Amino acid sequence: MDALNPPVISLLDIDFSNVSLESVLARLLARPPQARFAYVVTPNADHIERLLRVRRLRGVYQRAMLCLLDSYLIALTAKLLSLPQPEVVSGADLTEALLPKLEGFRVAIVGLKDADFAMLAARYPGIEFVHHQPPMGLLHNSEAFNEAVDFVCAARAPFTFFAVGSPVQELLAFAVCGRPEAVGAGLCIGSALRYAAGALSRAPVWMRHSGLEWLYRLAQDPLRLAGRYLISDPKALVAMAVVAVRKKIR
Repeated sequence: MDALNPPVISLLDIDFSNVSLESVLARLLARPPQARFAYVVTPNADHIERLLRVRRLRGVYQRAMLCLLDSYLIALTAKLLSLPQPEVVSGADLTEALLPKLEGFRVAIVGLKDADFAMLAARYPGIEFVHHQPPMGLLHNSEAFNEAVDFVCAARAPFTFFAVGSPVQELLAFAVCGRPEAVGAGLCIGSALRYAAGALSRAPVWMRHSGLEWLYRLAQDPLRLAGRYLISDPKALVAMAVVAVRKKIR
């Protein structure tokens, strides 16, 4: 992988970094701890459906240092439809692989409930964690949003995990990126820290690689996730099918 220009595959007009997990880890760990702030996004089907619908968010993803596909379902569908297929590097896999390598580092966390944070800190006692839990409704609370941005800038941590869900976490990272004093690498990883803390169980590997992790998560929390997995996310798959049909017609 080129250290400055990782290879890119475009899918649904989204430029995905076509890199392996090992390459991502090497790239992140090679950055000087106080390098100018840059961030990583990990779009899945939910993100993609939103990007198709809310075009102004695309610039937030385009500004990212790395844009990693976080969906085997999307990758497998792309393969089935003969569309470009970016490599999958999920936020959960990246977090699980990166945390053990951060012993002795200062790591900032935005989001994560106090109980889950305590579990995470107990599991990784060698990491110097600093934690900020903003209130709900961050997108509609400019004061709280700016407080979260200020926290990241003041922490000056080599690594910051944004765990407040999409699109809030990406917008926070984008805002931090605009601050000249901000340093480190930001990772927009959603629920990944809950998995890392042991507060939430992941789907078996075979389900993840078969594109069925959504089904496992739906069974865990059907009331909260039914609308997302059964109504919103399929729109991304339909959009891919439309692109494939148009490609064949051309």
